[in-house]
Amino acid sequence: MRRLILPLLLASPLLLAGCDMLGIESASQIAAHRDAEGKAVGGACRYSGRAIEDCFAQNRKVDKAAIFAGWREMNDYMRDNKIDSPSPTATASSNPADAASGDAAQAAKPVAKDTAKTRS
Repeated sequence: MRRLILPLLLASPLLLAGCDMLGIESASQIAAHRDAEGKAVGGACRYSGRAIEDCFAQNRKVDKAAIFAGWREMNDYMRDNKIDSPSPTATASSNPADAASGDAAQAAKPVAKDTAKTRS
């Protein structure tokens, strides 16, 4: 029995070192990932010219403190380098349901005009 205990004790650090290879993330890694994601969202919102309140409303699952930190970092960067927010070239609805209903309404209009012409 004693012969088995010594090799197992020597091999246990090697076996436990392989736990990092399983892909199990620690709590600090998860928190760092969420913080980085929030900063990226905030920076993207600032660069696109969105107000911070709109950014909070559109990204409810992301931490507000991280969004604000990213927004503030991008704001400082853009101010220091004299970068303006790009102006949108096309007006698009932020709600896909509105865009789909608008497309359906536009598609229905020419059909209604064509039927009116054939009836006359």
